[in-house]
Amino acid sequence: MLSFIYHQAMAFEREHGFRPNLLCLNPGHYAQLRRDLAGVPQLDSLVRLLGMDVVVDDDVTHPRLTWSAVDWLNAVAV
Repeated sequence: MLSFIYHQAMAFEREHGFRPNLLCLNPGHYAQLRRDLAGVPQLDSLVRLLGMDVVVDDDVTHPRLTWSAVDWLNAVAV
């Protein structure tokens, strides 16, 4: 899973000229990523390692990378 994400990130950067900052996964993909990175204990550590926020959504068929202007770490629900 990690190598797939890496290759997708490189392709995104080549196409857009900047790095993605958002990884969208379904729960199964997220579980696989957590198994691949079992040494990373918490989601915030995973976010720092990947250099992007992680969104887990049942509707995501394939992992995808994108860019968002929203700073999710500091976002506040209204």
